[in-house]
Amino acid sequence: MDETQITVTLSGLNCASCVGRAERALLSMGDVQSAEVNLAASTARIVGSPDLRAAQIDKVLRDAGYPAVSVTQTFQVDGMRCASCASRVERGIEGVPGVIEARANLAASNVQVDWLEGMTSAQRIAEAGTRAGYGTAPVEDGGSAVGDKRRDERLWLRRDTIIAAVLTLPIFLIEMGGHFIPGMQSLVADTIGRQTSWVLQFFLTTMVLLGPGRRFLKNGIPALLRGAPEMNALVAIGTLSAWSFSAVATFAPGLLPAQSVAVYFEAAAVIVTLILLGRWIEARAKGQTGAAIRKLIDLQPQSARVMRDGRHEDVPISEVAVGDRLLIRPGERIPVDGDVIEGRSFVDESMLTGEAAPVDKTTGGAVTGGTVNGAGSLTIVANAVGEGTVLAEIVRMVRDAQGAKLPIQRLVDRVVRWFVPAVLGVAGLAVGVWLLFGPDPALGFALVAGVSVLIVACPCAMGLATPVSVMVGTGRAAEMGILFRKGDALQALENVATVAFDKTGTLTEGRPEVTEVVGHGGLAESEILALAAALERSSEHPVGAAVVRAAEGRGLAISAVEKFESRTGLGISGRVEGCDVLVGSARMMQGDGVDTAPLSDAVQRMAESGQTAFFVASGGQLAGVIGVADPIKPGSAPMLAALKSRGIRPVMVTGDARATAESIGRRLGIEDIVADVLPDGKLAALRDLGSGVAFVGDGINDAPALAAADVGIAIGSGTDIAIEAADVVLMSGNPAGILTAIDLSRATMRNIRQNLFWAFAYNTALIPVAAGVLWPFAGVLLSPMLAAGAMALSSVFVLTNALRLRRAGTARPDRPASSHSPTHARPA
Repeated sequence: MDETQITVTLSGLNCASCVGRAERALLSMGDVQSAEVNLAASTARIVGSPDLRAAQIDKVLRDAGYPAVSVTQTFQVDGMRCASCASRVERGIEGVPGVIEARANLAASNVQVDWLEGMTSAQRIAEAGTRAGYGTAPVEDGGSAVGDKRRDERLWLRRDTIIAAVLTLPIFLIEMGGHFIPGMQSLVADTIGRQTSWVLQFFLTTMVLLGPGRRFLKNGIPALLRGAPEMNALVAIGTLSAWSFSAVATFAPGLLPAQSVAVYFEAAAVIVTLILLGRWIEARAKGQTGAAIRKLIDLQPQSARVMRDGRHEDVPISEVAVGDRLLIRPGERIPVDGDVIEGRSFVDESMLTGEAAPVDKTTGGAVTGGTVNGAGSLTIVANAVGEGTVLAEIVRMVRDAQGAKLPIQRLVDRVVRWFVPAVLGVAGLAVGVWLLFGPDPALGFALVAGVSVLIVACPCAMGLATPVSVMVGTGRAAEMGILFRKGDALQALENVATVAFDKTGTLTEGRPEVTEVVGHGGLAESEILALAAALERSSEHPVGAAVVRAAEGRGLAISAVEKFESRTGLGISGRVEGCDVLVGSARMMQGDGVDTAPLSDAVQRMAESGQTAFFVASGGQLAGVIGVADPIKPGSAPMLAALKSRGIRPVMVTGDARATAESIGRRLGIEDIVADVLPDGKLAALRDLGSGVAFVGDGINDAPALAAADVGIAIGSGTDIAIEAADVVLMSGNPAGILTAIDLSRATMRNIRQNLFWAFAYNTALIPVAAGVLWPFAGVLLSPMLAAGAMALSSVFVLTNALRLRRAGTARPDRPASSHSPTHARPA
């Protein structure tokens, strides 16, 4: 039996047991004969049947907890014109061994490919796309060449449309003018004559087809010969049929029945002209759909003022290195990410967070490339440049989200796979029926019906319906400080029925302050605070930082700590001046045999007032309790009220004691509270909440919950965001961003459904009309020219409808949605 050998790189391998689990997972696949995992090289050598697919390997290893290392890259695709083209590109690339998935984006004219590292290369993938009939090349320069190519394409389309219109106008006037202009037919007959008129139309139409219309023949005929017809093939068949029939009628009329001798040159020429016009308008509209990314790219200055050899000089941005000192003058855009080392100013970070209010920056503060300096002067040291900046990461995330394929698109893909062959079948059937049962001239009616079906059914609108809305919707979101890291989150967020919130840093400011210290056993408040600060200085927890700030504010001496240990979800311990000290929860104290009962009343009182209480023990004895309060963000309560008005249930999931959590919940209006949970407990809490759950956290401590939720939303400010675990990132700390994200999701999905309805309804309605079903009842047969106009109009409608999302506004917490159903949203 034939077999194939595959070697993949794995992540997460730590020990021999990991190796065993990974091997067993691979061997559980029916197509795998043997699997050998190498711990030292972190690779797996797999032998299996030729049917073994990279997507299967990737899923099995990911489920086992040892995901294969994969590569994601975007490729520019030329000649992709309709949904069937996109589907063909995907199938061609997914046939390359090692490719996990290919996602073609018709609106962006590109394909995003995931493949297992080491199994294939960008060159092989590009070759596969090209073999499928569409020139494919990797995008490696940030997209500037792609943008230039699209501008060139718009210029070519504009030129070709004008040329085609100039050549077509005389044909249209000569042939169709007789139907609308009295005396036109007799004027032509009495001057140049009918035959000369037909010969003139032949030459003009031939020039249209071989000049501006050559792109349809160049791409359509090879696709037809490969047995993979698409939009260009339909146009090529339709126009060549009309042109060939007319040429025979002009130069060899004896080959046709006498009653069928007529020309349809105007149909072929007008079809090409109208489709080119539609493509030109479509290309201009596509350019607007990518405006968000272009705006982001344009935010980075092309030069920076860098300190070199004791003086400042302007250098290209590409020459700035990490560690360089840069001078930022008033009103300038900051070129790179950095830390302020001198000066003070207010910086406009609206491009990053969507918040209009400038942010005060002084020594020690962080600044982000692309933001705008105010009236002050700043000196910064660069800590990230080029592709490592936050702006570059934002551009990557927006581009990835715009290239994502939503689940709803899979319905379109299934339909498109058989759509074009079905259209060819309907066109052939229409021709046959007209030849058998049509009135004289039956051949002429059959030609008109067949060409009209081919032209009107081009599936351009179907392919554009979803990606253009995703591009505009995610781009608009980015302008408002909301980044969809994963495109499918745009669809999943629409159906969210429950939003679970972490408390600290999400609903509250995330900067707690010590509010009360209660001693026990004779220790003074200052001694208790100093002991706690000694341990907390080694901790990264926000509560620990509050204790250190409080101790430093009182001028207390903070001792060194030995044997520091952090106990996840419980507290910390260490040795201070020879004495064992514990700082943490009641559960931690009880586990170490410390009796917390003497301070239970104080803890209860703190909890009822919304403070978080934690104990301090020294030498195995209870020393005291410290109360810390975290102020609620001003926008939290209005945001929660607005969520309820949209029919969405808010839930608080926190590690705080229940009394503290309930106190905060009462102030915020949250009835459903899951309190006193460890980080792992948040996962169980999310499972208990059912389906359609979004989790909102600070993106750092809440990474497991963010990854496990149906939609993970990381909320933070600027660079203080762990984006890897989240599906959606809110760049500002404003809770209202959650409302904006939900409303944009709903508006985008509604827009997609409108586009899909139009695309499918248009074809469903017009294909039968083009075939001639109305002729027996109303004597109506769709003209090929009207079919071409309708086809072009359908794509323009879809693009124009998607562009309405650019006007989608910011959610207003004080203006709740009118409907309580989670499936409704404000108009785009």
